[in-house]
Amino acid sequence: MDHILNIFRALADPTRLRIMLLLQKMELAVGELAQILDQSQPRISRHIRILDEAGLAERRKEGSWVFLKPGPASELEILGRIFRSAKVAKSEQAIQDQAQLSLVRKARAEMAERYFSAHAEEWDAIRSLHLPEAEVERAMLALLRDAQLGKMLDIGTGTGRMVELFGPSAISIIALDKSPEMLRLARAKLLESETENGSNLIEKTELKQGDFNRLPVDSNAVDSVILHQVLHYAQHPEAVLVEVSRVLKSDGLVLIADFAAHDREDLRTEHAHARLGFSDDSMKRWLTESKLELVQTRTLDGGELTVKIWVARKPRIPSLHPDSSELASQTEHLKRASA
Repeated sequence: MDHILNIFRALADPTRLRIMLLLQKMELAVGELAQILDQSQPRISRHIRILDEAGLAERRKEGSWVFLKPGPASELEILGRIFRSAKVAKSEQAIQDQAQLSLVRKARAEMAERYFSAHAEEWDAIRSLHLPEAEVERAMLALLRDAQLGKMLDIGTGTGRMVELFGPSAISIIALDKSPEMLRLARAKLLESETENGSNLIEKTELKQGDFNRLPVDSNAVDSVILHQVLHYAQHPEAVLVEVSRVLKSDGLVLIADFAAHDREDLRTEHAHARLGFSDDSMKRWLTESKLELVQTRTLDGGELTVKIWVARKPRIPSLHPDSSELASQTEHLKRASA
């Protein structure tokens, strides 16, 4: 009873109700809420604390930014009816807030545009060394065409391109990046994709800050992992693969797309590549040491650098309690052996 009272006390304040209506639309930073509601950040933070304590909102730190999304209490059916009611959702204040929310979406898109413009020359220089990215993407999609991606982890999500590519086949996605700036860029791109294509990727994607050397993901938590042009930044790729194996469920898949071994030293000095590609032998050894089984390899020539795609699986753990059919089979086998 006290919990229900706390929820309705929290929603009794008009500003907090406005915040909840906005969070139903998209995840927002504290500063963005302050901008939309035309209130100071300290004041917004006090409202957020009350919503958080009532379970209506959840806070997530991303670098120096704090983002808000609906909490578990917001899923109560009666609250859904309140949020959707014409008197609340179509009020003059709510309509004004939605107009301001559109400006936030636009600002995010413009930020992404500026970032791409600033880095276009650098990215084009690397892309010119290998075959077109569209061909690499087609090859990756073909390799995972029949795979059950389930809960997917995209390590080093960058612009969120792998979420766009594989997300429609996944049930949910964790998009991980060490850089808060890249996470903001990915968020803007996914929102743009939602606007243009009507996709729901942003709704089922959790954008999360973290390091691939120590993944902020529970053990045996995900069904698939994507590492697209990421592993060459690792000082110790074998340690990253051990972490990948840890978070993968039994029978889970990992796809690694990266360069074959090369001697372009400028990629190390100018683009922070810790590894100048990988040989098949090294990759197979690291996967085996990580208790992952290499199941497919694809080589994509077509430029100075060769792109490699490796697909590995985490083997199923044999059941300690075989089912009745297994027991019957084993019993029959023993009978024949002793006859």
